[in-house]
Amino acid sequence: MNLLSKTLTRLHRTLAMSPGVSLKDLPKSAAFTSRLPPDAAFPTPAASAAAPASKLGPRLVREALYTYVRPTSCTKTPELLAVSPAAFQSLGLSLSEAENPEFVHLVAGNGTYEDGADENGIYPWAQCYGGWQFGQWAGQLGDGRAISLFEGTNPETGERYEVQLKGAGQTPYSRFADGRAVLRSSIREFVVSEYLNSIGIPSTRALALTLLPGEQVARERMEPCAIVTRMAQSWIRIGTFDLFRFRGDRVRLRVLSDYVRDEVLRMPKQEGVDEQGRNRYENMYREIVRRNAKTVAMWQVYGFMNGVLNTDNTSVLGLSLDFGPFAFMDAFDPSYTPNHDDHMLRYSFRNQPTIIWWNLTRLGEDLAELLAVPDIDDPVFIAEGVKEAAVDELVSRAEAILEDIGNEYKTVFLTEYKTLMAQRMGFKTCKETDMDTMFSPCLDLMQKFELDFHHVFRRLAEVPVRGIDSASEEDNSQLAKSFHYNSIADQDGADQAILEFLRSYAARLAEEGVEDSDRIPAQKKLNPKFVPKNWVLDEIIQRVEKKGDRQVLKDVMKLVMRPFDDTWEGVDDAQRWCGEVPDDSRSTQCSCSS
Repeated sequence: MNLLSKTLTRLHRTLAMSPGVSLKDLPKSAAFTSRLPPDAAFPTPAASAAAPASKLGPRLVREALYTYVRPTSCTKTPELLAVSPAAFQSLGLSLSEAENPEFVHLVAGNGTYEDGADENGIYPWAQCYGGWQFGQWAGQLGDGRAISLFEGTNPETGERYEVQLKGAGQTPYSRFADGRAVLRSSIREFVVSEYLNSIGIPSTRALALTLLPGEQVARERMEPCAIVTRMAQSWIRIGTFDLFRFRGDRVRLRVLSDYVRDEVLRMPKQEGVDEQGRNRYENMYREIVRRNAKTVAMWQVYGFMNGVLNTDNTSVLGLSLDFGPFAFMDAFDPSYTPNHDDHMLRYSFRNQPTIIWWNLTRLGEDLAELLAVPDIDDPVFIAEGVKEAAVDELVSRAEAILEDIGNEYKTVFLTEYKTLMAQRMGFKTCKETDMDTMFSPCLDLMQKFELDFHHVFRRLAEVPVRGIDSASEEDNSQLAKSFHYNSIADQDGADQAILEFLRSYAARLAEEGVEDSDRIPAQKKLNPKFVPKNWVLDEIIQRVEKKGDRQVLKDVMKLVMRPFDDTWEGVDDAQRWCGEVPDDSRSTQCSCSS
């Protein structure tokens, strides 16, 4: 199923959904804490609930996947700034619950946890994981300001989401930080999570955005605090595996792998090896690789950059995860990174596919023993590991598996990339020559004349080009100029190069008999008009934080929910937000501080 079909199917499914259930009636569970080993210092909800907050604070946690820990209560009346109707529908929660005081208290961290687990045996928790950061091993990291509340299952779809608060206070994994998130970064994450979902890119989601009045923390300056209530099918990342491998904890590494196979990826049970000679852990690893290859291909096609692609920010589900200094491309520059601390351009746009594979290779090393041993269910192997005499053979086999999976990663990435690029350009199929004759020339054109990445794709989806050879010189001149803004330096050179490309583009469409009248409506549904670029987000943040503007969040969410539309009723800023990036706001960078 292509991206357009997926988008339309998801839209139809959403429209057909029931109104949703109340927070009280939403089916809740905690498979994560029921199946995985807890922090031995506080192994039960009752032990955590009885402990003073100071005892639950930052420290090293070993032989555990999580710690039971309660959110820090908001001392003043919280303000619910915004909710995502789409996220409510995905969770199966009635949108009317946003008016429920119980919901508002919950998303502000003010739930009642004094008595330990609730009637379902659920108590909040924070995950333990490690990670490679900028290519260096960083040791224990973990949920330093994120606390999961429960897993909610949509009664209609059966989809399960782990609901968590980001910015809800200190956990054992906060290290030297305060466990809070500032309003600035919270607005950014709230908007981008739902936007990525709207354009069909796998992502964690944002349910609600809550301001904590009177609470401020020091970052580059004193800033107001907020909480993003976010949700995902799983928050497990490559860094979760990394930590146990570096600690030599092969018992919990295997427990984690079984959990990911069964509960996260929902893979069928497998004993021994399959017809291709692959055991269940190799098949799990391949699935994680395929998912991430497809997601990073979508990032490249849609000009999205995470900014901090450490292994602790790489999801086993291939979700776009943990949004710090992210950005969407404006003037096309493959070497651009939105992270102003990334001096070596490690996480630049062009490097994302390579870095994701680098991260996946670390996961392959984490799993090497499980991937390469022929009989993974041998009791002696489970208890003692690989015998020294078999190490060389195991290493050789693991290397061969990684090389084969590396080739699969490249194949999946390129197939997805070329397929989606062809769809964005309105082609019925992707030809072998399209990379050299269509995609690369289009990107080269953007780079040479610093054209806006998203504007060019949207214009291709809006303008008729089949009659370009018979059109007047004046009409063609106006057509070319519509692809760039007035601030471009070499307008005449750009116009000529754009027309040359458009003639090739029209010829390629003609080869498939694609008419503009059929192409344009379908192509618009794959090329968003609205993109939440950094300058737009900065304006929204300033208006909310400095001017007390609350309507602007509602306005921008209208565009986020329907980014492919031409107009948005009642949003005065819509066309400006979809227009030219201000001169002083192009290719801006931001910090990881949030």
